[in-house]
Amino acid sequence: METKLICKTWKRRSDTCEMKGDIRIHGNSSTIFVSTKNVTNALVTIKPYARKGDASAMEHITNFTIKSVKEQTEAMPKCTEKHDVPAIVFSVGGYSGNNFHAFSDIIIPLYATSRKFNGEVKFLTTNRNSRWTSKFQNILDKLSRYEIIDIDVENKVHCFPSMIVGLIKDDRKELNTDAMKNFSNFLRSTYSLDRSKAIKLTSGTTKMPRLLIVSRKRSRSFTNVKDMVGVARDIGFEVIVTEMNSNLTQTSKLVNSCDVMIGVHGAGLTNMVFLPENGVFIQVVPLGKMEWMANTFYGEPSKGMGLKYLEYKINEEESSLIKQYPSNHQVFMDPYSIQKKGWEAYRSIYMDKQNVKLDVSRFLETLFKALELLQ
Repeated sequence: METKLICKTWKRRSDTCEMKGDIRIHGNSSTIFVSTKNVTNALVTIKPYARKGDASAMEHITNFTIKSVKEQTEAMPKCTEKHDVPAIVFSVGGYSGNNFHAFSDIIIPLYATSRKFNGEVKFLTTNRNSRWTSKFQNILDKLSRYEIIDIDVENKVHCFPSMIVGLIKDDRKELNTDAMKNFSNFLRSTYSLDRSKAIKLTSGTTKMPRLLIVSRKRSRSFTNVKDMVGVARDIGFEVIVTEMNSNLTQTSKLVNSCDVMIGVHGAGLTNMVFLPENGVFIQVVPLGKMEWMANTFYGEPSKGMGLKYLEYKINEEESSLIKQYPSNHQVFMDPYSIQKKGWEAYRSIYMDKQNVKLDVSRFLETLFKALELLQ
């Protein structure tokens, strides 16, 4: 096979290298050897995690060295295990413990990178995270017919006919791939979800649309859930209130059974990926000038999934911060000044200290809009 090595390391959220030919990887040394006729000892280094502009995320990601070695030299290590299918090397480190980042930085890019192989590909993971692997096992099993290889602990030399190091991710978008509706269908198939489309309300409809209120126990929680449930039931919703858990099989079935989902900006909203098409996703945006984050992380992605998107921006009276700071404080008057102090300072106030008490009259208006979108 003709040797091929193509690395893309610019203008992307992620670096990737694609190789074909005689490819050998030694896990303990994080080194990949590529046999070639023309190049001797050329080096490329790459961290296979799709958030390369974020120094904190990339700090502890394993750095792989790719060596182009002249064929038939002693520099090529001997194969101790040969494979006849391609390999994909990627990290499960970084922010993988956060549900949003798990999907945006790993799962969706992995889907985009591996779907062309139709399961005939082996996954080599670095920065081992057994909890992450267990949580997403159903998805991993659907994308690959083979057991995952934890390459960091491998002292063997694994040889492959081709390999991709790093995952493909669009530079401008989160929770996105070029065929997001296909990804949504993939998830429904993976978790055997019954509903592909949300309820369509007509004059003869007797079934009640289901509203899922995503609750949170710590910060950014709804403090008047009972009032929210009451007004929603009054206008014809069946209401479910729950906190998202790590069991994706349970979570996916619950979310898929609903027609409308509402929650405060946070990682739990990522589970909108399981809503049926034409469902309504309502994001509650807290104080702190979060409009860009809200739209980039969840607003625009929800539209790509075939959902109807509504945004509820709270006012000062609906925020618990009004009891913690005077009304003329920079927390209200100039959130950008808090941002300039750094992410930790911003998060400690707007993410960690803020809860929400929705104005039920305003909330009712949003619910009526959701009903209209279901018609």
